[in-house]
Amino acid sequence: MRFLFSTRVINNNSLGLLRSPRTAAPICSLWVPIKSPVFRSATSPMAAAAFSSAMAMTPNSEEALARKLWIKFNRESLFSIYSPFAVCLAAGSLKIDTFRQYIAQDVHFLKAFAHAYELAEGCADDDDDKLAISDLRKSVMEELKMHDSFVQDWDLDISKEVSINSATLKYTEFLLATASGKVEGCKAPGMLDTPFEKTKVAAYTLGAVTPCMRLYAFLGKEFGALLDPSDVNQPYKKWVDNYSSDAFQASAKQTEDLLEKLSVSMTGEELDIIEKLYQQAMKLEVEFFHAQPLAQPTIVPLFKNHSKDDLVIFSDFDLTCTVVDSSAILAEIAIVTAPKDELSRSGLQIHRMLSSDLRNTWNLLSKQYTEHYEECIENILNKEKADKFDYEGLCKALEQLSDFEKQANNRVIESGVLKGLNLEDIKRAGERLILQDGCINVFQKILETENLNAKVHVLSYCWCGDLIRAAFCAGGVDSVEVHANEFTFEESISTGEIERKVESPINKAQQFKSILQNGKDINEKKSPLTVYIGDSVGDLLCLLEADIGIVVGSSSSLRRVGTHFGVSFVPLFSGIVQKQKQQTEEESSSTWKGLSGTLYTVSSWAEIHSFALGW
Repeated sequence: MRFLFSTRVINNNSLGLLRSPRTAAPICSLWVPIKSPVFRSATSPMAAAAFSSAMAMTPNSEEALARKLWIKFNRESLFSIYSPFAVCLAAGSLKIDTFRQYIAQDVHFLKAFAHAYELAEGCADDDDDKLAISDLRKSVMEELKMHDSFVQDWDLDISKEVSINSATLKYTEFLLATASGKVEGCKAPGMLDTPFEKTKVAAYTLGAVTPCMRLYAFLGKEFGALLDPSDVNQPYKKWVDNYSSDAFQASAKQTEDLLEKLSVSMTGEELDIIEKLYQQAMKLEVEFFHAQPLAQPTIVPLFKNHSKDDLVIFSDFDLTCTVVDSSAILAEIAIVTAPKDELSRSGLQIHRMLSSDLRNTWNLLSKQYTEHYEECIENILNKEKADKFDYEGLCKALEQLSDFEKQANNRVIESGVLKGLNLEDIKRAGERLILQDGCINVFQKILETENLNAKVHVLSYCWCGDLIRAAFCAGGVDSVEVHANEFTFEESISTGEIERKVESPINKAQQFKSILQNGKDINEKKSPLTVYIGDSVGDLLCLLEADIGIVVGSSSSLRRVGTHFGVSFVPLFSGIVQKQKQQTEEESSSTWKGLSGTLYTVSSWAEIHSFALGW
């Protein structure tokens, strides 16, 4: 069941405050009545506000411009770090010839940077700004010296048979055009009459340069955190040390601070230009990393490397795909549409509680669930802690949670709170449901990619599978197969009964295995590669059964229970780099195996996209 409760009924202009029984943390909007507008993520200010409240991703208006833009275009940074080139570089397994070609491209790239800074310095009006830009240019020249040392250390001939590729050329041309004033909405070069107009060009140049600096600082820190001091076989330690160094981090921050200063008096329209330049630079960086030629097998992108295999993708729904829990949405539909008095209740097809009584009953059920859930988790954790991965012990412990979930569902059904819901209201709520940013895109690309033999299954405790199907159909992915509980209806009005199919961790694991077995019986092929994406204790068994278990969100109970039974939680990128180190010259689908006791954590669906599908 895993339901959430609202502290107040939502009226036409308000949002409910929810509290999760798993985290006790308030999260954002739940259900808005059918006649009120409810928007999907990234389609409106309302949806954006709801999503940022839930995910804490969007910075407030007082944060610096560069910080806002970095967060807004964070997806591009993930596409860069999960590129085959970056993963091999971080693993230290990158072929030296590939690195040689990269250095040759980067030298050309850095020379363009230095020239852009020179042009920007000429446009700056303030002496302090000129000096700051000059210092940044000097940093680039130092970076070029480091590249010279690579050439000397490894006896590289970077001019040998290396032509400038199109990705490098596109970025450098974009950068120099920007520094020359060739920017949409800006006067043509030679027509910048006033110092203020010239200063805008300097700001625009910083808008095109800053994302590169921040991206390399980000890569340096991420790679540096994975360096093993005892590993003498990491040939690119010097590169990593440079970009993870305090000096380079300070240089990136200096670039951002200067962008903030130069843009402080700009109009909204001019700031929009900077945002477009920043986004374009991030996209060109992604192209740059993905343009580096590799002549070696790589772990990423996952699905490209397993295109000859059958793929089965499983996902939880509530708080994995959604911003809010479906049980709270269904309860709010019931509360909002319930009769307000005896007069309005007369003549109904199915006898319903009054709205006020329903609200009180739901709050009581929610309170009971929260208290008993926490007791159940504590009872599980009171068992002796495993000194190694203990799947059998975990299964036995989760039987207790399974019994609890079934009893909770019994209380809901007996209470009658789910009586009288109209199927069309449920479907409309599903169509307007706010989903996690990037979730739909991942499923769409999986299902639309040619030559990818993949199926997507959603396993959910949700009481009403129609709500889930409506959500995915509205997103254009109606071929997702949904395995959930179902309301029973009489002439499209819910009876309050639930057809129970998936209501516990044990049920989910049974469904998971059954789907795979049915696929084997039909195709009689080798076992497919399986991926499970989930967020809670209810997903734990499926996450472990899958070849790759990916954890989204930050459920403390999931981590506590998993750790108690010897499960390791590893950041996905760290795990990918470790797998790349172990990769042999011949690709092998045996790289990933279920029941390894290791689960991989991610920050967002964009990270899943980057890992599984690439750019």
